[in-house]
Amino acid sequence: MNNYISKKFVKLSFIILSLIIPLISWSQTIVKDSLLQKVTLSEAIQYALKRQPTIQQVYLDEKITESTIKSKLADWYPQINFNYNLQHNFIVQTAIIGGNPVQLGVNNTSSAQFTASQNIFNRDALLASSTKGDVLLQSKQITTNNKINLAVNVSKAFYNVLSTIQQIKISNSNIKRLERSLKDAYNQYEAGITDKIDYKRATITLNNTKANQKSNEVVLKARVEFLKSLMNYPENEKLNIVYDSLQLENEIFIDSTQNLNVSNRIEFAQLQTQKKLLEASVKYNKWSFLPSVSANGAYNFNFQNNNFVDLYNRNFPNSYAGITLGLPIFQGGKRRDNINIAQFRLRRNELDLEVFKNDVNSEYQLALSTYQSNFANYLALKENTGLAKEVYDVVNLQYRSGIKTYLEVIVSETDLRTAEINYFNAVYQLLISKVDVEKALGQIKY
Repeated sequence: MNNYISKKFVKLSFIILSLIIPLISWSQTIVKDSLLQKVTLSEAIQYALKRQPTIQQVYLDEKITESTIKSKLADWYPQINFNYNLQHNFIVQTAIIGGNPVQLGVNNTSSAQFTASQNIFNRDALLASSTKGDVLLQSKQITTNNKINLAVNVSKAFYNVLSTIQQIKISNSNIKRLERSLKDAYNQYEAGITDKIDYKRATITLNNTKANQKSNEVVLKARVEFLKSLMNYPENEKLNIVYDSLQLENEIFIDSTQNLNVSNRIEFAQLQTQKKLLEASVKYNKWSFLPSVSANGAYNFNFQNNNFVDLYNRNFPNSYAGITLGLPIFQGGKRRDNINIAQFRLRRNELDLEVFKNDVNSEYQLALSTYQSNFANYLALKENTGLAKEVYDVVNLQYRSGIKTYLEVIVSETDLRTAEINYFNAVYQLLISKVDVEKALGQIKY
């Protein structure tokens, strides 16, 4: 008996494991698929576009719009309905006819009704039919606009992360260089060649650099978390950012002689689509002076009997077909005012287009001037970096030869560190300003 129970237990255990193991491996596959082995700018943007909840929301809004249009267009189809009624009269209504009481009905009644109607002219259904393409287009344009804005924000956040990473790398190099200088200064102090001032200055500079590195590490953590939030990347997972400094530097260039064309902007297309819908709204309100027309008909089963068991033995049917015409004659000027409102909104849209053209031109000029300024700054700082490196190498060599003081070494080292940091900051600021120029020109497409 015990052996039988043991065999059953072992068999049951294998069955449970065979069910659990695939689930575990499936869940691990899901987690693995949701992570990126390496994160370039392009991969970060694509990841964000697929998983950012705001983008998923606008996709759902598209589906809602499609279903809403189908719901409105359903009014053009024949509307068929069925109603059923069963009624028992405890007291049948009585009327006096010719001085005699007469019952107007029977104890039990039952009815069934089939009705059908067909819209011939209905301004609501006509509006839905004539604007369905523009309404769908408007929904898709909203999605496109959201995707462009997300791509721009991810790009800027990505470059800010790279800028901070580069500053940390420079600090690491400076710390190694300063540690060597500190060691040299200490050895010279121990040998009696210099006093302890050089040694202490080296210690102060090293401590300041380490403190600056810690500060950058905190900033980096915050910027990485912000990038993760834009991408909707798992909070507890590492973001392995990969980039090529030389490649990024090759991507800073842009043709600054391009002409601005506002029609390339998605916002302009949205205003154009809105204009079409407002024009349709004007027509819709003008149609309010026209009658609504529909065809309708019904077939009614009418069963009546005093005996409930015989209720469905006798039927007194009736049917009809007809056309219904509805025409509001006077509504206190409501229809005229609604037309005016629709026309005012259309005029306002035309003014919105003019305002948008002016705003885009200002946006482009600002973005272009910022890019050109950053580009000039980049060229100057690139040259400064080379000069600062050359000066540091010479001063450091002269200090080791006893020609220069350690103070001059610290000054040249500080100049070099500042030049390197400013140079890489200039590169990433230039990339960010390039994104702004491309957005202003309407060249970012998703």
